[in-house]
Amino acid sequence: MPSAGLVDTEGKFLRNYGIYVLRPVIITGNGGGVEYAATGNESCPLSVVQNPNPLSLGFPVQISTLFKVLYLTESYPLIFEFIAPPGCAPTPSLWTAVKGEEEELPVKLRGYDNIVSGSFKIQSVPVEIGGYNILFCPLDSSSCGYVGIQFDAARNRHLVVTQKADTALWVRFERLSPASSATDLHEPSLLLKSPL
Repeated sequence: MPSAGLVDTEGKFLRNYGIYVLRPVIITGNGGGVEYAATGNESCPLSVVQNPNPLSLGFPVQISTLFKVLYLTESYPLIFEFIAPPGCAPTPSLWTAVKGEEEELPVKLRGYDNIVSGSFKIQSVPVEIGGYNILFCPLDSSSCGYVGIQFDAARNRHLVVTQKADTALWVRFERLSPASSATDLHEPSLLLKSPL
């Protein structure tokens, strides 16, 4: 039997192939929603980042598992995908972890050669106010890493896979209402710095 169910900010179970925005549980000083941006030398916005503006919802993300189930639980390997990817990015715009020179693995959209095979999971944070951590579990390892935040020189908030629990992103999932459209939420961030 699958483990504990996952719920959104309305207390409803997360649906397989449901569309959500990911925002921090504690907003003050912790930035806003998760989105993509061009960072470093990227000519296409393939970096998965957190918007520094606490009022930002981020971009809509579809969360799914290959298992034929209606609702998601902590036990399922998951796929995260932006529903409105940049035109220059490969589709589907799945989140991946990329092997680089650093110990932490950057979370990117597909388009890099050095991706690490694996899947994401969602894990509840055992505190009264709730919320979740996102984990990445490489296929060639028995241990998963936390998806956390790492700042670059331009103060972009990169999502990275790390073993440091104190940098883990602590999120809640806000379900998009049928009236919301991807274009309402899909506007380039003016706050992210990039050497374009």
